[in-house]
Amino acid sequence: MRFLPARKRLKDLTEQEILALAIASEEDDARIYRSFAQQLREDYPASAKVFDDMASEEDTHRQALIDQHLARFGDTIPLIRREHVAGFHTRAPLWLSSNQSLDSIRTLAAGMEADAENFYLKAMKQVSNADTRKLLGDLAAAEAGHQSTAEAVTEEHLDPAARDEENDKANRQFILTWVQPGLAGLMDGSVSTLAPIFATAFATQDTHTTFLVGLAASVGAGISMGFTEAASDDGELSGRGSPVKRGFASGIMTTLGGLGHALPYLITDFWTATIIAIIVVFVELWAIVWIQNRFMKTPFGRATFQVVLGGALVFAAGAIIGGG
Repeated sequence: MRFLPARKRLKDLTEQEILALAIASEEDDARIYRSFAQQLREDYPASAKVFDDMASEEDTHRQALIDQHLARFGDTIPLIRREHVAGFHTRAPLWLSSNQSLDSIRTLAAGMEADAENFYLKAMKQVSNADTRKLLGDLAAAEAGHQSTAEAVTEEHLDPAARDEENDKANRQFILTWVQPGLAGLMDGSVSTLAPIFATAFATQDTHTTFLVGLAASVGAGISMGFTEAASDDGELSGRGSPVKRGFASGIMTTLGGLGHALPYLITDFWTATIIAIIVVFVELWAIVWIQNRFMKTPFGRATFQVVLGGALVFAAGAIIGGG
C-alpha cells in the first residue's frame, strides 16, 4: 500500500495551487493585522490605525492574486492553506497574541512581512507564466518594502509625541502587570522567610532540616502570594492587567526569594552553608533596592534604608529566637 504524504512540499505545488496558497496567506495576514488593530485601538489608537492601513494593503495584494487566478484558471480556487504545505511559515493562533505587548506586536508584524517576501521569491522561481511571475515578483518587492511602507504610515498616524505617549503607557502597563507584583513577591520571599530559616538554622544547626523548612516556607509563601495577588484585583478598574500574569509574577518571585537563602543549606557543613546564605541574602536585598530604584523610581537612599533595615531586623529576629 502506498501512503501519500500528509503535506505537500512547496516545490511540488502547481501554479494554480501557488496562487491559491498566496490568496489564503494574504487573507490570513490581513485578518491578523485587523486583530492587532482591534486589540490596540483602545489604548494605542495611533498604532491601531497603522495596522488598519497594513490590513488594507494586504487586501489589495489578495485582490490582485484573485484577478490573476480568474484570468488563468477561472473562479474555482483550490482550498490550500499554510498548514497544508511542509516547511511553510506558520502563524500562531490569534488568541495566543491577544495579550502581546505593543513592541511584541510590532516585531511580529515585521517577521510576517519578511516571511511573505521569502515565499514570493521562492514561488516566483517555480512559475513559468510571465504575468504570474511578474505579479509574484511585484508582491515580493512590495513585501520587502513593507517596512518602509509601515514606517511611512507610522509617520502619518504616529507622530513622535503619540509614539512617546504609547511607549510610556506600555512601560507603565509592564510595571503594573509584571514588575510591581514581582517586586512585592521578591520582597516577601526574601525578607519574610529569613526568620523561620535562620531560626531553624541556629536552633538545630542541622542543614538538612533547615533546607526543608526553607523549602516549605518558600513554596508555601509563593502559592499564598500568587493566589492573593490574582484574587485581590481583576485589573479591570485598576488597569493593572491580567490577574493570572500578576499572580504568576508574584508567586514565582516569592518562591525564588525564599529559595535563594534556603538552597545553601544543601551543603552539609553548617557554618559554610550559613555564611553563603547570608551572602545570598545581602545580594537579594540589594537586588530589591536596585529594582525599586530602576522601575519604581524610589530614591536609592530611601530604598536602601527601607529594605536593608527591614531585612536586618527580620534576620536578627530569626537568629535571636533560634539562638535562644
